[in-house]
Amino acid sequence: MGSAVGSMKNVKIFVLYLMKNLGRPLDFITLNDIVMQTDYVMYLDFADAFGQMLDAGLVAEVGELDGDKMYAITDNGVCVAENLASDVLSSLLDKSLAAAFRYLDFKKRGIEAKCTTEKKGEGHYLVHCTLMERGNVIFENTLAVDSADRARRMADNFRDRPEVIYRGVHALLAGNMNFLFD
Repeated sequence: MGSAVGSMKNVKIFVLYLMKNLGRPLDFITLNDIVMQTDYVMYLDFADAFGQMLDAGLVAEVGELDGDKMYAITDNGVCVAENLASDVLSSLLDKSLAAAFRYLDFKKRGIEAKCTTEKKGEGHYLVHCTLMERGNVIFENTLAVDSADRARRMADNFRDRPEVIYRGVHALLAGNMNFLFD
């Protein structure tokens, strides 16, 4: 099964669109994390497309930061992103760009996500999730669940997308998602 955006050409357009609109050089890991935020592109498709874009001169290495190679979109890449963005559903591009900005905001702020699981008796597990910003707790939650597998999956999901969990809990507690209770 391929990526939700479709062909390899669409994967490249998707990545170039994000790079163009983020407007800053990124290391490969950060770029990968940004692309994976919405699950529209599979990792292997991204890695393959990224290599092809480097070879084609759509993306270029522009230096290093803390030992990581940094990459930026080239003028040719900008041209492709601008002229072919309509080949990918605009709703996918919009959602992905919003998710990318949220991810970068968390990273820039230095927020650390931690999540552990703990067995508390037969068939009872606790999932402890915490977000720390500069040594201060900004989010803390403990949830009891009925299986080790469920606890592990919840912890993995929190570690993968802490900004989404934080935003969702914040919206629920603020009453911005009352439609869920109807």
